[in-house]
Amino acid sequence: MSGTTGRDGRVLPVLPYGVMALVVAFEPATPSGFGLMPLLSLGPAFAGLVGTKRRTARIGALAVLLCLLLAACDGALGTRRVYIAGASVVGVTAAGLLAVASRERRDAELASVRSIAEVAQRVLLRPVPRVAGELRVAVSYTSAVAQARIGGDLYEVVVADGSTRAVIGDVQGKGLEAVETAALVLGAFREAAHDEPELAGLGRRLARAVDRELTGERFVSALLVEVPAGGRAVTFLNFGHPAPLIVRADGSTLLPEPPAYALPLGLSMYGGDTPVPYTVPFAPGDQILLYTDGVSEARDGAGDFYPLPERVALLKDPDPQAAIERLRTDLVDHAAGPLHDDAAMLLLRHREP
Repeated sequence: MSGTTGRDGRVLPVLPYGVMALVVAFEPATPSGFGLMPLLSLGPAFAGLVGTKRRTARIGALAVLLCLLLAACDGALGTRRVYIAGASVVGVTAAGLLAVASRERRDAELASVRSIAEVAQRVLLRPVPRVAGELRVAVSYTSAVAQARIGGDLYEVVVADGSTRAVIGDVQGKGLEAVETAALVLGAFREAAHDEPELAGLGRRLARAVDRELTGERFVSALLVEVPAGGRAVTFLNFGHPAPLIVRADGSTLLPEPPAYALPLGLSMYGGDTPVPYTVPFAPGDQILLYTDGVSEARDGAGDFYPLPERVALLKDPDPQAAIERLRTDLVDHAAGPLHDDAAMLLLRHREP
């Protein structure tokens, strides 16, 4: 895709001149009365695809001048054929100018929308702290929607009363409704993470907030994480989310599953078990990779899922952000094209003593 865009960027600016040069080259060889002069209007027509109104007008004027020069060389000045060719060039140039004006207006509107989206991104998915309590933190987010930077995946890291708490989640669905739901969960988490003394209480606060606001069959899978100050363990609370990947200092891996599977946030009306916190040892040098199913369910051309546990060697880089970027690059290479779902990853690395 990027290669095609690059070729277009090189070809389109010179295309009007190339087309008019061909007309000038072959016009003298055409039979009398046939003529290629009307094809000079292709110059301003192609000029309207890229560039400014001034450039389009300049190419249109050049096309009219070439009409007159070709007619003078052929002794056809003042004939109906020349008038038709000139009128064609002027008409197409006028249409090209209107098209350029419309394109520039749309580009200005798009730039405005993108600037608003940048602000929304900073509010919704704020930069996570690079150091949080006992942890070094890195994050990666890849939206499945072209030109979009936010979607239905969410993450946050908060330091509260010495403990570090994190959340990663995946909203069912896409589009603006998914973004609104992600904003709801993040807002509730940012408030409750400072107030609730226990992770289970934080989970209940999130569940109440989502149940109160969500309608229909929308839901959010979420995984809550807590690492106490000076602790050598990590506690998880899982609402129907993929299990975290723990990478030990010696390179071994663990996918700790919850003692009982609970439904995602927003589905409490259907019953099911209440999520139970579970604790796993977490020592200096260990890492925790939290991710959404856009990572674990990414497929290659043969339909094979991304083998995440087999790629943990990519996380050896001393810089956590560089490590997670290497993993993201490998994920995109595995998919060999745009991802079909948003993919968020949050890397929590236990700092060396």
